[in-house]
Amino acid sequence: MSILKNIQKRKTFAIISHPDAGKTTLTEKLLLYSGAIQIAGAVKSNKIRKTAASDFLEIEKQRGISVATSVLSFDYKDAIINLLDTPGHKDFAEDTYRTLTAVDSVTLVIDSVKGVEEQTEKLMQVCRMRNTPVIVFINKLDREGKEPIELLDELEQKLNIHVRPLSWPMGMGLSFRGVYNIYKNSFAFFHSNKQQVEEEVRVFNSIDDPELHEMFGDAAEKLKHDVDLVKGVYGEFNIEKYRHGTQAPVFFGSALNNFGVKELLDTFIEIAPSPVPRETTKGFVNPDNKNFSGFVFKIHANIDPKHRDRIAFLRVCSGKFERNKFYHHVRLKRSLKFSSPATFMGKTKSIVDDAYAGDVIGLYDSSTFKIGDTLTEGEEFMFKGVPSFSPEIFRELRNTDPFKSKQLEKGINHLTDEGLAQLFTQNQGNRKVIGVVGELQFDVIKFRLLHEFGASCEFISYLSYKACWVKYENENEIESLKSLWSNNLFLDKNKNLVYIAESPYTLQRAKEKNPKAQFLFSIEHNDHTLEMDKVA
Repeated sequence: MSILKNIQKRKTFAIISHPDAGKTTLTEKLLLYSGAIQIAGAVKSNKIRKTAASDFLEIEKQRGISVATSVLSFDYKDAIINLLDTPGHKDFAEDTYRTLTAVDSVTLVIDSVKGVEEQTEKLMQVCRMRNTPVIVFINKLDREGKEPIELLDELEQKLNIHVRPLSWPMGMGLSFRGVYNIYKNSFAFFHSNKQQVEEEVRVFNSIDDPELHEMFGDAAEKLKHDVDLVKGVYGEFNIEKYRHGTQAPVFFGSALNNFGVKELLDTFIEIAPSPVPRETTKGFVNPDNKNFSGFVFKIHANIDPKHRDRIAFLRVCSGKFERNKFYHHVRLKRSLKFSSPATFMGKTKSIVDDAYAGDVIGLYDSSTFKIGDTLTEGEEFMFKGVPSFSPEIFRELRNTDPFKSKQLEKGINHLTDEGLAQLFTQNQGNRKVIGVVGELQFDVIKFRLLHEFGASCEFISYLSYKACWVKYENENEIESLKSLWSNNLFLDKNKNLVYIAESPYTLQRAKEKNPKAQFLFSIEHNDHTLEMDKVA
């Protein structure tokens, strides 16, 4: 099969949601329908355990399979699907933001009872920045929740995107009977089955099917009325608008009971985009470019604690990746080859001989990679769009066991390389400040340092308002900053100058005193500022 045909078969997407909207359940049911697993619960029960940590870390339960795998690769019909699982918890939002740089589309899960929640809005903002195509799955129709029309209005108002329902529920809560597939003009009546795909499914080929109306009576009449109303209000579905991120198809269902999941999956593989061109520091690279290229968007250490391994997850952006072939590490200007590139499915890890644009592979890494690194076949460019955001909470790192200083140094470097937190150093590294998005990250860091690296520490409160990357042409432009706020200046891991302001007032004063310098709330990992950066 040609490279182009292989690429066109790939569908790479992420499932995102506010915590508890049903993301993990939907992920599992998609695997169930694909045949990747045979019974619900298989992914959870196979979850890779990391020492005794899983009993302690509630975040592992909240993040589900993403802690262990990040990526689930499986086949469905004629498509090869790469599903990137993202943490729903807001304290790990930056990990999700980076994951969104590696996908071509997104499925957003909404709780029909709670509607659009705060974290949903933040995640959608990131999708809109890149015009990422979004499919919405409104979940938990087996419960009494908001009316479908009310939910659609809420989606448009809060997420600032036009919606177009492609399925519609019959009933809600105890009266929920199934989902009409508007896109295919068919209605499937399911018996609830939480663990397996129901084989005895009654499918009606049209909303006007007399047997449908005979079986459901008034409910069928209401369904027909609702669907006619939807078609009149929302117009036609436009696949190009969806792929350009301006129209979001909406599906209804209950992932727990398998209602509406097949409609979502079948339509997804038909309309979701195959790999798209990616922007680099030297223009766009097309996926069907014959030369391989890709970038690292996630690093995870100690997936298997017995081997102390570290895996860099790489999104293939163009061409074909081949096992044991030398590739150019752009930042290090070195040639590397990989003997054991892997794909993941739950606990199962499979060595692959090749991978194509759209695929996500795990590369065993001995501290060679940083997030944002690019591999090519010799070309000198870096992929753009892998961000670092200004953290919201800061703590000073203190070593509580002087005999384990080297272990602490190694551990904190490993964990910040993963993107779990950001490290800012001062005085040749003697003073270290850790910046995170949420408090929970400090608990995870402390626990992993102790159990994976044998290092103990404590985090001391640090007076702070915001961290800003400082951009300047020459030292004269930041003379006042260095003289008046030297105690607030740090270096990040890439040796970029960072100013940690104590308050909005001190930040404003620093700007006024250093008018030629730029104070940025985010930069890219390859140090090219994003278009979406906001100057502080």
